[in-house]
Amino acid sequence: MKKLLLSVTLVASFAFTLMAQPKREDIYSDFVLYQKRAALEKDLRERLIAKTFLMPLDSNTEYRYASACDAVTQFQFANTDIQKGLSRLFAYYDSLEYDPKKSFLQALYATYPNQFKKNIQYIIEKENDPKLFAICGAYLYRCDPSVSNCNNLKMKLTEKFSGYDTIPVLQELEKYLNYVHFFVHKSPPDITQLFRYQKNIGKKIIYSFQRYDRDYTGLAVVQNADGSFVRNGDGRLAVFPQLARSGSNLPYFISDGNTPQGVYSIQGINVSHNNFIGPTPNLQLIIPFEGRWEKYFQANWDASQDSFLLYKKLLPPAWRNYAPMMEAWDAGRVGRSEIIAHGTAIDPEYYKQKPFYPLTPSQGCLTAKEIWNVTTGHLLVSEQLNLVSAFLSTPGAKGYLYVINLDDQQKPVSRQEVEALVKKFRISR
Repeated sequence: MKKLLLSVTLVASFAFTLMAQPKREDIYSDFVLYQKRAALEKDLRERLIAKTFLMPLDSNTEYRYASACDAVTQFQFANTDIQKGLSRLFAYYDSLEYDPKKSFLQALYATYPNQFKKNIQYIIEKENDPKLFAICGAYLYRCDPSVSNCNNLKMKLTEKFSGYDTIPVLQELEKYLNYVHFFVHKSPPDITQLFRYQKNIGKKIIYSFQRYDRDYTGLAVVQNADGSFVRNGDGRLAVFPQLARSGSNLPYFISDGNTPQGVYSIQGINVSHNNFIGPTPNLQLIIPFEGRWEKYFQANWDASQDSFLLYKKLLPPAWRNYAPMMEAWDAGRVGRSEIIAHGTAIDPEYYKQKPFYPLTPSQGCLTAKEIWNVTTGHLLVSEQLNLVSAFLSTPGAKGYLYVINLDDQQKPVSRQEVEALVKKFRISR
């Protein structure tokens, strides 16, 4: 098992103990102090990336290259020296182990969306690992989403993997090539039906409304068990900015890719000991196939039950055949896990030129905006704490979270859009 020098993955403890909510001003992290942020950036740029990319690439250094690629992916670094380092990896690609290959391909997808098209075309011809093939396929589709290129990629898929229809990640790649363009330009079913259906589930639900282009920030709202929505002290709907974008920006069916659409089971509240996530309470989520079914469905379970049917029953009838809401199911079947909703102690200045600034991407989780005092280490602004507090404002620490792409507008989801949906629901009740 490789041990990367840089990792932002949380290994969730699943000790779902409901804690007393801390006050915002009492939450502290020395990781956000100015001197530590400056030292980290210097270390990332000079030692982890620049120094590594000057080393000869061989079996002794390939995991250092992998760590450098992970830093490039997470912090969106791109310059001439990095491009040269990535180019060097192409020459040694065949001799690399799986993990360095994956880190390398993710870095390419994250920071160089078009520049290495010919190189990836060469790699995909000989790549026999399904997951690495899928990353290459996603890269080439993004370069050219035409029907002819989709058909070419599907032909490569069927020629290279005779049993591709039994391999979950390749099944998802084929579906992605066939349908993603269609659903990007198609509205989801009536969202007020989701709001009305909550009474059938009988639990609290968080709805995270997103764009297909995950460069743009989404908004979350909380529906209580009685069907009402959490509101601010002034009576306005409480909304919480939330980013569903990973550093790699890869599709939902790739590990560390963007947050899948679909239904997540909220298992409780916890605090991470990961510096990049920070100490603000997070929402512990699981997706289908992640652990025992009774935990996901929050009910008794026996092997005679049809888990897929029960998953679909978490949705109203009009939504049960809407394929995008199956992404969480399919991502779990592929093997994705450890997708939670958390804050961030990463310096947002890495992303100041990005549309999602000042939020920060993750490795596939839902992240909320947090602003820290870099002099004292205390939390100044936390949409994550606000979301958790809203969820816990009524009894219980379990429920469900639905991630839903509204459309592909090139702008953040607005308060006005979400308020209009909730208003329509209130009028129709």
